[in-house]
Amino acid sequence: MASDLKSSVSTPDPGQSRPTTVCVFCGSSAGTSPTHLAAARSLAEALHRNRINLVYGGGTVGIMGEVARTLVSLSGPQAVHGIIPAPLMRLEQGGSSAPDEAIFGRTTVVADMHTRKRAMAREVMEGGPGGGFIALSGGYGTLEELMEVTTWNQLGIHALGVVVFNVDGYYDGLMQWVRNAVDSGFVSESNRGILVEAHDADKVISILRDYVVSEGRLKLTWGSQ
Repeated sequence: MASDLKSSVSTPDPGQSRPTTVCVFCGSSAGTSPTHLAAARSLAEALHRNRINLVYGGGTVGIMGEVARTLVSLSGPQAVHGIIPAPLMRLEQGGSSAPDEAIFGRTTVVADMHTRKRAMAREVMEGGPGGGFIALSGGYGTLEELMEVTTWNQLGIHALGVVVFNVDGYYDGLMQWVRNAVDSGFVSESNRGILVEAHDADKVISILRDYVVSEGRLKLTWGSQ
């Protein structure tokens, strides 16, 4: 899937500007603390202030729904694109039909999880400067998506920022794991900075805007065979 992604990204027309786009990974649950939904709203407000578009997993409930709904209310439905596998529509959208575009933005229904992730990544990679990948609070799926795009950065598939929005210490354990992996020799010191932590929405945006590729990132060629 990764090599297919790299080879399928089109080269932007120099005369055509593309909107900066971020992909947000997050839970379809709201969590037990209201701070998680508040963080989703603050991130949407920061995206609006910086004229950044959102692509996300297409859910209308939990943190997913909150960030999409808030950004649509501020920037309009054209700023949000949800991509959801058909089997998840009942769980993450509460029904079998596409949600109201005026509330949640445009929705694309795909066949499976791999297609969803490939389409979201492609939209970010084809966008303007300052785009990247953001993890709000979530569960197993959020962590899996986050670590996949982190690995893709390390392998040279993309050169975009990957940011953990650490709300109330939710991701403290993950960041400690990164430090331990470096100390234990499983992640190189030069790749420590691939995954960057932020504690507020404005910092998330500034990290993506100023992101510097890690020196240890592999310089591999994908999609050439």
